[in-house]
Amino acid sequence: MWDSVFLLYTTMVKKTYTASDIEILKGIEPVQKRPGMYTDTSNPNHLLQEVIDNCVDESIAGFCNNIDIKINTDGSYTISDDGRGMPVDTHPEYKKSGVEVIMTNLHSGAKFSNKNYKFSGGLHGVGVSVVSALSEKLKIDIERSGDNNRYQISFKNGVVSKKLKNISKCSKGSHGTSITFKPNSKYFDNENIDITRLHKLTEAKSILKPGLKIAIEDNKYNSGKKVYCHTGSLDAYLKNNLSSTLLPNNPILFEIENELFEVSATICWHINSDELIQDSYVNLIPTSEGGTHVNSLRSATTESLKNFMITHNIAPKNIKITSDDIWKNTSYLLSIKISNPQFMGQTKNKLQSTAIGPNLSLQLKDRLELWFNNHSDTAEEISNIAIQNAIQRVLDNSSKKTKKSPKNNIMPSRLSDCSSKDNEKNELFLVEGDSAGGSAKQARDRNFQAILPLRGKILNTWELSSTKILESKEVQDISTAIGVEPGSDDLAGLRYGKICILADADSDGLHIATLLIALFVKHFPSLVENEHIYVALPPLYRLDFKNKIFYAISDEQLVNIQKDNKIKPTDPNLSITRFKGLGEMNPSQLRETTLNTNSRKLILLSIDNKVKNIKTLNMMLSKKTASDRKSWLEKKGNLAQTN
Repeated sequence: MWDSVFLLYTTMVKKTYTASDIEILKGIEPVQKRPGMYTDTSNPNHLLQEVIDNCVDESIAGFCNNIDIKINTDGSYTISDDGRGMPVDTHPEYKKSGVEVIMTNLHSGAKFSNKNYKFSGGLHGVGVSVVSALSEKLKIDIERSGDNNRYQISFKNGVVSKKLKNISKCSKGSHGTSITFKPNSKYFDNENIDITRLHKLTEAKSILKPGLKIAIEDNKYNSGKKVYCHTGSLDAYLKNNLSSTLLPNNPILFEIENELFEVSATICWHINSDELIQDSYVNLIPTSEGGTHVNSLRSATTESLKNFMITHNIAPKNIKITSDDIWKNTSYLLSIKISNPQFMGQTKNKLQSTAIGPNLSLQLKDRLELWFNNHSDTAEEISNIAIQNAIQRVLDNSSKKTKKSPKNNIMPSRLSDCSSKDNEKNELFLVEGDSAGGSAKQARDRNFQAILPLRGKILNTWELSSTKILESKEVQDISTAIGVEPGSDDLAGLRYGKICILADADSDGLHIATLLIALFVKHFPSLVENEHIYVALPPLYRLDFKNKIFYAISDEQLVNIQKDNKIKPTDPNLSITRFKGLGEMNPSQLRETTLNTNSRKLILLSIDNKVKNIKTLNMMLSKKTASDRKSWLEKKGNLAQTN
């Protein structure tokens, strides 16, 4: 059985690779082929954010004071600003209007240098073209104060449907851009936006850009009309949104400006409360996953408070204060403006501009140390909070057993559990990587399917004891999630009837699947013997032919599908997509092919010949059998059982 599983995986990779296999995607085709690489496909919220970000960039540059957002009854959205207006003159190289170039070409824009924008969020030159690519229709109205004309251009699915045209005169001095678009529902799991999230984003931008007025008129989700405009300080906003007792009573506020960045930061500590606000922004774009700026604030806070404790002789002698001890009760708002920010991915959730880190950390540290020394009584109270956290941490660690029992452990934080209590029916998918895990969470049936993303390659446990493997966080999380201890035959705590290994079809995925199979065979044999372990087979290909869709898990199946349906490889109606990994599949595709109980393919992990299969696994995974492993691959690497 195990030979078959291993070799089946190997055949999912095409044996031949020639120049004819190379595709060159042009214009906005990459977005339409792989929308999940450019935006959040769970709903269209990120499309609205991209347009709003461009309006805010105009405001940061000093040209925009008002932004209007309208949610229309037909599912379209209109976002208008009173900025300079998108360029309508002809691009010298492409011989098209500036607005057409921006909307139909990736990596086009005026934000790659500092000529027009000192600070901007739309640095990648991708954002608004993504909106065009993923909208079934999009119309732009532009007013330019220079010539007092109103222009209009329209697009359908990213392609110009009506060329730029001067449609009328506008009032003298009038200027700005209005974009109306309707997202194409086929690219999103849910065509409805998260209205609460939109309001929160809008309010945050108005807070971070004092004086900027942003209005939302909702004609679809019944949230009414709301206008956001703030003139108060960042620390006042933080305090007003926290109800617990704070240290200090008025949060610490920093304003830093130099040639590298502009920073506004406010921070405080809570007394006996888990109520926390920890929000960060780069050029007014929310960075939910933090990054360089948050790391700098955290390190500056840690170093400055630890230095204060040492200087004032209040640091505990036998307990080391960690960053987590200091940061545990902290609320903060952090806004930084920098030129040429580098983000992790187009959704811009995490800042990766490492060059600013040392300078930013030093600047924050100097100001925090000065504040602590000037407010020593409050600083001592904050220090005592950190010390108490450290003491509690040491006590908790000392009370833990060497070997943890999954029955008594808190579920892993990365586990997205199901709601059903029917353990026999419930399913757990062990998914390779956070990206695929995110898609799987959206694709699953939340009632009975749980998702546990795994980070990196799991430990090779084949030659380790069941006690030793619990030192691995990944193994510990798996054990805790399923409710069974390694090496135990007791399945009374088993939480899922099916435990499914879901990995990519590439070499890394094969390796991870192999290591997981070995983990269960060696350390959870009762799960294998009682038919609880499965290997999921995601498709390697998707075939679109006229109005039909087919999926194939191998080259052989791809050929058979075309043969059975009388599809010629050269037919212009045929489109074939090859998935490199689970992360390239959107949630709906993953649901249809891998998670839906009516259409998925699962292989039961079973050991028909225990002696033979254990010998094979030993040859595959033991450090002592490298030469045998090489010989086996040379002899059998081209063989497979695909049925």
